Amino acid sequence: MSHIDCDICIIGAGSGGLSVAAGAAQMGARVVLIEKGEMGGDCLNSGCVPSKAMLAAAKQAHAMTKGAEMGITPTAPEIDFAAVKDHVARSIATIAPVDSQERYEGFGVTVIREHACFTSPDELRAGDTTVKARRFVLATGSRPLVPPIDGIEETPFLTNETIFDLREKPDHLLIIGGGPIGLEMAQAHRRLGCEVTVIEGARALGKDDPELAGQLLSMLREEGIRIEEQAKVTRVSGKAGAIRVETETGAFEGTHLLIAVGREVVTDGLGLDVAHVKHGPKGIAVGADLRSETNRRVYAVGDAAGGLMFTHVAGYHAGVIIRSMLFGLPSKAKTAHIPWATYTDPGLAQVGLTEAEARERHGDALKVIRARFDENDRAIAEGRTEGMLKLMAVKGRPVGATILGPEAGDLIGVWAIAIASGTKLSKIAGAVLPYPSRGEINKRAAGNYFSASLFDNEWVKTAVRAVQRWVP
Repeated sequence: MSHIDCDICIIGAGSGGLSVAAGAAQMGARVVLIEKGEMGGDCLNSGCVPSKAMLAAAKQAHAMTKGAEMGITPTAPEIDFAAVKDHVARSIATIAPVDSQERYEGFGVTVIREHACFTSPDELRAGDTTVKARRFVLATGSRPLVPPIDGIEETPFLTNETIFDLREKPDHLLIIGGGPIGLEMAQAHRRLGCEVTVIEGARALGKDDPELAGQLLSMLREEGIRIEEQAKVTRVSGKAGAIRVETETGAFEGTHLLIAVGREVVTDGLGLDVAHVKHGPKGIAVGADLRSETNRRVYAVGDAAGGLMFTHVAGYHAGVIIRSMLFGLPSKAKTAHIPWATYTDPGLAQVGLTEAEARERHGDALKVIRARFDENDRAIAEGRTEGMLKLMAVKGRPVGATILGPEAGDLIGVWAIAIASGTKLSKIAGAVLPYPSRGEINKRAAGNYFSASLFDNEWVKTAVRAVQRWVP
């Protein structure tokens, strides 16, 4: 049994853990990083990267069926489903060296590829090594939530951890869950030639703006995806190639089943009770400083902290705790500026308050401004005019934004920065952007905030007339 003393011990080599490890080690801290699975965590190996690679292949296939209005003859694509999965695997392999054990050892991090378990509040064991640390960071992430549906234990099913290994195209994919993961996989498989049925117990995309989410769902249905809402699953049954899903409103049959109802935080087997770390089904009990409420040596980041479950949140949390752990400075995590996106085509992105949330919080002070893509010259030139930007503003500053349209996840960045920095809409309205670009829709929305007060204001018109008459 070997023993290591260090400044910071991190459990989990996903986005949050890797960010803490790299930053802390390069600034002089003695760092141990423990990971029992694959380096890079869920995002690299079974989440963000493979899903976006598959969506990219699906987008290429779909493009071949379009273009008649531009003089391009549509054609049915020939899809090699196994080759699509090769593209997915290559994408993971290309990014993997950035998250590799060798790279982090190059930073001076001691990497242990074992399961970790606390043996006391300031010590843990990983394989045949004990680690004593001044600070611990729990970056254990989450895994697919498999609900206790009747028959689930006897029925073959897929999750995001297994679906990318499937090399034979499903004839009919049944998806339980109408959130971002479910709908991204629905569109990817539909465009790659599968029949797809999405079964959602409540409202699909229930955390997003209902107006724009509803428009996206209509577009997905037009592509041939069957989306059943308010259909609570009561039982699943069947065998490989013949699956049946029963709901309170009817039954559905297909060849494959994907469970995409959400995620659960990974905390089991860590010995958290021994470490005096309070925890529950939603993760580690932490304060705004991401520090354990019951063991001040322990921090939690990303999914383990029990908040928004996004890769970029884990990276953000890493910066918050590095400030605290390395420099002893007060630092707190906030959520108002955190964006998220569903990477369908078109995409749906959100930052800050939705319209309903903003109305509840700000009442009559709220202004909701809409800018449509069918008024954006670049969108018109490309024949992609679907969707809009909805901006929520109070007293000249943005408090929320929702975007439905191609590359919505990229376009939302302006509003994430604006909300985080408290930027006034006048600054965005006054920005000079390249023409023609989709990004001009952000400038147009900001400008629309001032349009009524400028163009429909009699005092403004009177002042302008006076200037034209008397100023040489």
